[in-house]
Amino acid sequence: MAAVFWLFRDNFTAIYVFQKDSKLTQTLKDEGIASYIEKIDNFSLKEYSNKNLLLHYIEAETYYNFKDAPVLLLNIKVTQYDDKERESNILKSKRAKILETGEIIFNGEVNILSKGGIYHEIDTEILVVDPETKQINSNKDVTYLGEDATIFSQGMQIDNANNIMLLEGEILIQQETGSKINTKDLNINLANGEKHYQTNKKSTYISRDNTINSEKGLDLDMKRNLTKLLGKVEILQKSGTKILTNDLIVDQSGGGEVYKSSKPTNYKSQFADIKSQGMYYDVLTQRIELIGGVEAHYE
Repeated sequence: MAAVFWLFRDNFTAIYVFQKDSKLTQTLKDEGIASYIEKIDNFSLKEYSNKNLLLHYIEAETYYNFKDAPVLLLNIKVTQYDDKERESNILKSKRAKILETGEIIFNGEVNILSKGGIYHEIDTEILVVDPETKQINSNKDVTYLGEDATIFSQGMQIDNANNIMLLEGEILIQQETGSKINTKDLNINLANGEKHYQTNKKSTYISRDNTINSEKGLDLDMKRNLTKLLGKVEILQKSGTKILTNDLIVDQSGGGEVYKSSKPTNYKSQFADIKSQGMYYDVLTQRIELIGGVEAHYE
């Protein structure tokens, strides 16, 4: 039996369209749920603001209603809309709950398709979607799966207005190349259909042969495989040699690892102190070129 009805709640209007299922005695052993009072297959919900603007559209394979627990939705899809009723974010997950406040609580892996066609895959204990503000956030540990990196953070939020995702707290970026980056409060900037990982906090890039510290953060261009380490930069080699420069580019676009800087550079080893106007360092071949106005002192 099909049914449609309107729901008015806290200045929101919702339309429910569903198919009733007569087998209400089924239990969900995998979900650890002993009983429910209502089950709906092929559930859908459109929720509107008090100005009659579409906020979001919820679709789920199965809806479960309980007497003393939040509504449970399995295989859920939530499509958010902006103030002009254009699609913004689309969220998909295996399960979510809806609280009496209207908040949607995702658990586990969540796939997000944001404006501009940028895809995100997130795993977290709790991801909250607020129907009124349209904000998406989590205050739990988050694992973000990027194209060539896995990022671990202590929380996240999405700013719909600026199309920016913020991964909060201590950040670890593990690249597929084996390198890793430690930093804080990482922005994933989705402007112009691209994806940049950006922060202005002190950052440390660690590869097999070198540790690089940057004073003013980084800008990691995922599309071009370029990492800009900003401000004063210190490269520490295993041998103890230091290279001091500014605004260093780590180029991994060709499958290698090349460090470049056009800023004044100081190479300090146990036997030499060399200054130049720039540098080029191919890590795989261990070839370092100090470029322009070279001054050297040897011990």
